[in-house]
Amino acid sequence: MRGKWCVGVVCAVLLAALTTGCQAAHGSGEGDGRLGGKASPSATITQPSGYGAVFLAVDECSSFGTASFTEVPCTSERAAARVIARYDGAVSDGPVCPATTDFVLHISAQGSTGAGGDGVIPKGYACMRNLEPPHPGDPGGGGGPRTIVGDCVYGSGSGQVRETACDGSGPRKPQYKVVKAVLRRASCPASTDLYVQLGGEQPVGCARPV
Repeated sequence: MRGKWCVGVVCAVLLAALTTGCQAAHGSGEGDGRLGGKASPSATITQPSGYGAVFLAVDECSSFGTASFTEVPCTSERAAARVIARYDGAVSDGPVCPATTDFVLHISAQGSTGAGGDGVIPKGYACMRNLEPPHPGDPGGGGGPRTIVGDCVYGSGSGQVRETACDGSGPRKPQYKVVKAVLRRASCPASTDLYVQLGGEQPVGCARPV
């Protein structure tokens, strides 16, 4: 891994909080990074909302399941994660989740017969934060759907890089750390060896060796 790379962030659906994110390197030079990765599956709704007018609205909670997620009261022993942002439509068409999101829950459009009566659960996505540690979406945590300032990555071969824990507790040791987010690559420090596409208002991440 030599020279300056441009990296595109893949916002994958994480159905478990410990799943690590991955990014695709697109060679050297001054071209912009591009989004890449596999299509994300939708979560299966096994129970309509009974705790609010909207299924998994902001500040509501979900349980974890092996193949499905269920909305539960946040005071329930089954509650595992809280919604910190909720949007209708597809992730590719909507706003990005908050920086410290632990995982993204995709919601299929379905009919609902909850406490509020007949209705429709629209297609959308919920940005989730675990109620208890670990928080892979935190800076340096080694996961989450977004790469943010403070995160670390390593080269995984074939022009690919993956996020890993900065403290070395992950299966792979970190090689680069994102130290700054800027509007344009020209604003990165001179020590920058890797450019990471972050998205948002400051879409360029400046990364240097660790």
